[in-house]
Amino acid sequence: MSLPRLILLGLVCCLLSGCMHRRVTINSYPQGALVKVDGKDLGYTPASFDFTWYGTREVQLLLDGYETHTEMISVDAPWYQKFPLDFFSDNFAGRQITDHRQFMFQLRPRRSEISADVINRANSLRSEAIHGKIPATRQLSAPTPPGNSRPGVR
Repeated sequence: MSLPRLILLGLVCCLLSGCMHRRVTINSYPQGALVKVDGKDLGYTPASFDFTWYGTREVQLLLDGYETHTEMISVDAPWYQKFPLDFFSDNFAGRQITDHRQFMFQLRPRRSEISADVINRANSLRSEAIHGKIPATRQLSAPTPPGNSRPGVR
């Protein structure tokens, strides 16, 4: 091959070069939840991040008044990003390819921590306190030093 043909072939390859843009957007209802992806703070919903590798990621959403939501999300590669096609789609597509994934999470309001068991236990302790009864497991006594009949006297 002659030098001008090699140069022309190199220019054509450069013009046909592709570019792959991968992005994930996390949203929640209600919005404004703190987003953590793989343990790192990302921002508040809606929040987006670019990624290089497909796979599974841990997403955690935190919002006052709502239960913390933790979920593993799977970002699977599309057919054109699987071996050996990924080499050609990344390098010779001739245009930018965008893979934008969106995930929506419904947050649940935080439930009251007081359950029937806690209320029953509190009523039982209140009743014991009113009547002066202290269960044997709750009685505390100061140790008496050896040789003294009264605690605290030396």
